[in-house]
Amino acid sequence: MPAMYKVRPLHSAEVLAGHLPTCMYPLPNLHRAPGTAAPPPQEEVDPSLQALESRQEEILKRLYELKSAVDGLSKMIQTPDADFDVTNIIHTDEFAPLTTNGADLDLMLGKDYGALKDVVINANPSLPPLSLLVIHSLLCERYKILSAVHTHSSVKSVPENLLKCFGEQTKKQPRHEYQLGFTLIWKDVPKPQMKFSIQTMCPIEGEGNIARFLFSLFGQKHNAVTSTLIDSWVDTAILQLKEGSSKERGAVLRSMNAALGKSSWLVGNELTVADVVAWCALRQTGTANSAPANVQKWMKSCENLAPFSSVLKLLK
Repeated sequence: MPAMYKVRPLHSAEVLAGHLPTCMYPLPNLHRAPGTAAPPPQEEVDPSLQALESRQEEILKRLYELKSAVDGLSKMIQTPDADFDVTNIIHTDEFAPLTTNGADLDLMLGKDYGALKDVVINANPSLPPLSLLVIHSLLCERYKILSAVHTHSSVKSVPENLLKCFGEQTKKQPRHEYQLGFTLIWKDVPKPQMKFSIQTMCPIEGEGNIARFLFSLFGQKHNAVTSTLIDSWVDTAILQLKEGSSKERGAVLRSMNAALGKSSWLVGNELTVADVVAWCALRQTGTANSAPANVQKWMKSCENLAPFSSVLKLLK
């Protein structure tokens, strides 16, 4: 649509470009003498920023060193010579025989003047944690333990042999003369639970985890490889021998037979918590009679020890 009328521009763009100012108004520089050139601007560096940059450089340097070390280890592991049998190096462990003096309970459980350290375990009588009973008997050979068995109101009835699983303490002594209190409560719980500090400690759940804790009171020392093997056998005994299928049990028995062909016990030449948990799992599942030859021999070695033979009576 054509415009109604045309207006002539008052100023051209070229004229305006030459007359527009670059600043509102000029002021002389008060920080330099007249006639001298302006020095280049210098930025002040914050000391805290310098320290942060130095720390960052140091961290990056250490990261590069760690990366180099990891790269070297990865090349070493990928070589054929790195495929070795870890059972050959566990003999250098510092095993503390179970017949020697025990570890310092104050160091293990914390020192509390005037109070007896109590281990309280809740367990379901329908599936008694046999490994904990074996370890309790072993602990009684090392420490002076005040043992007690109670029944929770959630359980209607408990077999007589489970009520007397700790035997009879004929000689009663004052509570402060004992080193450790061990209380077993038969209760309707899905899995065993343990506390040794009732007020402050979260419960430890699972038979394998409790067995690891209690066995640590013997003060045995293991290197990283041996500790890993022991933990692996404990988990295997609970998850595959005790709770797994028949196919899983067969595979575990073959692995146990191979391991026991190299040493008297599952890990090394001394009894560990792996032997206790595995023996109890085999006895509870009824697969002991079908075990291979090495496993049968190992089970007899376990049952020659009084703590195992006393617990074996509970299954009859």
